Amino acid sequence: MINQPRLRAIMEEAGAMALACWPGETGGGKALDIWEKGPNNPVCSADLDVNAFLRESLTALLPAAGWLSEETADSPDERQGSLIWLVDPIDGTRDYINGRPGWAVSVALISAGRPLIGMLAAPARGEFWQASAGQGATLNDSPLRASRRSILPGARVPARILPPEDADLTLVEQPNSIALRIAMVADDRADLVATLRWGFEWDIGAAALIAREAGAVVSDAFGQAVAYNKRDPRAFGVIACAPEIHEAAVERLADRAGKMA
Repeated sequence: MINQPRLRAIMEEAGAMALACWPGETGGGKALDIWEKGPNNPVCSADLDVNAFLRESLTALLPAAGWLSEETADSPDERQGSLIWLVDPIDGTRDYINGRPGWAVSVALISAGRPLIGMLAAPARGEFWQASAGQGATLNDSPLRASRRSILPGARVPARILPPEDADLTLVEQPNSIALRIAMVADDRADLVATLRWGFEWDIGAAALIAREAGAVVSDAFGQAVAYNKRDPRAFGVIACAPEIHEAAVERLADRAGKMA
């Protein structure tokens, strides 16, 4: 159906474009314009450049697929069919513009409301993640096996701080990119990722498939399956975790989720 080696080459080129403007230690040092789309919502010229490149390249690769991206105004007419590209050209812009490596280019191909292919290019971390539905997930071409933790207390969570009611959890590195945090569960670097806010499909589409194909469970904050290419491309929260702690995580977050949704 799709030339996956060509898709990977496109993703690697998008990652190289982003890296060329990244102000971090291994970045290319090209000029970078930064502004705010809204309060506490930064965007930069690299976001738009990578988005334009991906739109042209992915449309050429699969003309039948529609388009939904963080950096393109949503047009329902562009996603009428069963296939769409789901794109976040730079997930983790805050880390990106501050020279930290916790960002990634995220692309998923959605078919009939479900991710079919997911890829994350994180060149500042030397990581390339990919998954195809029913075919497993890899990091730098090595197979992934997700966390198999069986109890919630002590679970590793990518966060900077924890509320008092979660003091029994264990903090680990937190990239700004939610996609990379979910991918950490796929790679057994974390046991649980949970958010309690409205988020967009492009934030999680690729990473959710990678985590699921590695053996993790991914749901919204209420434990329900996440659907894609909905009329409203949002979901309330995400939980990605080891299968045996999913029920306990949903139960722990239920009151908070109910009050915030």
